[in-house]
Amino acid sequence: MAARKRLMQEKRQTIDERYRNYSIPLPPYALLALDTLERAGFESWCVGGFVRDALLGRPSADIDIATQAGWRDVQRVFEAQGCATHETGVAHGTLTVVVDDHALEITTYRTDGTYADARHPDAVSFVRTIEEDLARRDFTVNALAYHPTRGLLDPYEGIEDLHAKTLRAVGDPAKRFSEDALRILRGCRFASQLGFSLEQNTYAGMMSCKNQLARVSSERVTRELEALLLGSQVHGALMRTVDVLAAVLPELVAMKGFQQHTPYHIYDVLEHTAYVVQNTPPYPLVRWAALFHDMGKPAAFFQDANGQGHFYGHAKISRELARGIMGRLTLSPAFAERVLMLVIHHDEVIEPTPKAVKRALARLGGDIDLFRALCDLKRGDALSQAPRCAERTELANQLEQELARILAADEAFTLKRLAVSGRDIMAAGAAQGPTVGAALAAALDAVIDERVPNEQASLIAFVKEWLKS
Repeated sequence: MAARKRLMQEKRQTIDERYRNYSIPLPPYALLALDTLERAGFESWCVGGFVRDALLGRPSADIDIATQAGWRDVQRVFEAQGCATHETGVAHGTLTVVVDDHALEITTYRTDGTYADARHPDAVSFVRTIEEDLARRDFTVNALAYHPTRGLLDPYEGIEDLHAKTLRAVGDPAKRFSEDALRILRGCRFASQLGFSLEQNTYAGMMSCKNQLARVSSERVTRELEALLLGSQVHGALMRTVDVLAAVLPELVAMKGFQQHTPYHIYDVLEHTAYVVQNTPPYPLVRWAALFHDMGKPAAFFQDANGQGHFYGHAKISRELARGIMGRLTLSPAFAERVLMLVIHHDEVIEPTPKAVKRALARLGGDIDLFRALCDLKRGDALSQAPRCAERTELANQLEQELARILAADEAFTLKRLAVSGRDIMAAGAAQGPTVGAALAAALDAVIDERVPNEQASLIAFVKEWLKS
């Protein structure tokens, strides 16, 4: 034990010298927390994602601290300073401490025991050194520790992997991923957020353990998938990790390598989809819709006598596949319905005219943001086809311009925007019941077609004539 401790100290000394000049700006509350613990005699470090992101120049507000102190000692030290504490994960050595109105998770150095559920350790053991704690981390780029005086600690060559833009498991990959299967999806998500590749043995470990993802809660799967979709390098991540993601999104398998055999496409269905996701703005609604929009193409595909591919009805199939996926995940029903609306309407041709745009808005339930998302999806789709299709982005721009004009003029495209109500219709002579709704719908059609102005008197006159017919 003494020899091991001596070797660890020598290794740390070498590492400390190598990276002592690294300086990471820590916010005052984190510096105060470290200083409070160290003054009480407990070695402490900033660890994990904050250190990684700081070295990459990426913003991050999620600061975690690892310390020699047990959670009760942490609680005692900070409460003596007037800081509130919360016993959020004390079974695993984690205490949440509020320092200057900022919540920090402070965790005792630990090593994890067995993982019977492939997600949570059955028990943890508390250890004395930060190196032992870092040994339980998922990837080398996350197994970094920093202290403003001692510098950077990197026992697993995470800095080299940061420079190489590589995700490498700490230790044996199969062991890491069999312990906690969520780490597999974290790797896919990091590939999307950071643009990193997966080291060969690490990816092989992910593949060999992906069956364990069935034991991860749908809430955690949904969270990781959405973060992956919102990543700045999502195209590359989807293409590199599709065989892993197939364990939670088996619908991707049919898309991989499926050639479209059409002059409008130069990519297979999967790569086209990955580019569409990449080429849409990074907000959840449009990126989920982009992932699903062409999922039904392999099922709808046929070739004509000239060998050209066709996908008639693929949007309806895509919608049903998307409905099934979102039913498995934990996306809210209201959000899912908006995604499905985008999927079913993504391929519709909408002319940039007042009538066409108002009719499209009516089909979307008058949801202005949904129409804007549809324009974003159409732009992303056009940019991800053959080069000849890129000019279609201008059509999406024109649709948004027409939308802006319609909104500025406060024109009607839903029943709520009509200058008459159901009571007005009944006052005009309509019997209470279905006739009122039919009359309102006819009035809205007349306004959209610009046959009748959206004025109460004109609409009542129109309804009276309509009731006679």
